[in-house]
Amino acid sequence: MNMLLIFFALPIATILLSAVLEKVLNCPIAVSSVFFAIYLIATFSVFNVNFLIATIIYTILAFITAMAVHLLINYNKETNNTDNCTCDRGISIEAQNNTVTCRRRIK
Repeated sequence: MNMLLIFFALPIATILLSAVLEKVLNCPIAVSSVFFAIYLIATFSVFNVNFLIATIIYTILAFITAMAVHLLINYNKETNNTDNCTCDRGISIEAQNNTVTCRRRIK
C-alpha cells in the first residue's frame, strides 16, 4: 500500500468529508461512526489487518474534526442570535432565534 495514501490523502479526505458530513448530520458521534464503518469495511475488503490501527486513528480524527465544526457552528449561532439594528425612521428591528420583531420607538 502506498504510504502517501495512508499519511496524506486519507487524513485530508477524512478531515474535509467529516466537516461536510457534520454540517449535514449535526452530530459528531454519528459522523465518526459512519467513518468507522466505512474504514472497517475497507480494512477487511481492500487492505490487510494492519490497516485496522489506521482505521481507529482516522475515526478519532473524524470525531475531533466533527466536534470542532459542531462547536464553531454553535458558537456562530449564539453570537448571531441577538442582532439589533435601528433604521432611519425610528423603527428598531430585533432578530432573536430566527424571528424578526419590528418596534417603533416612541419619542
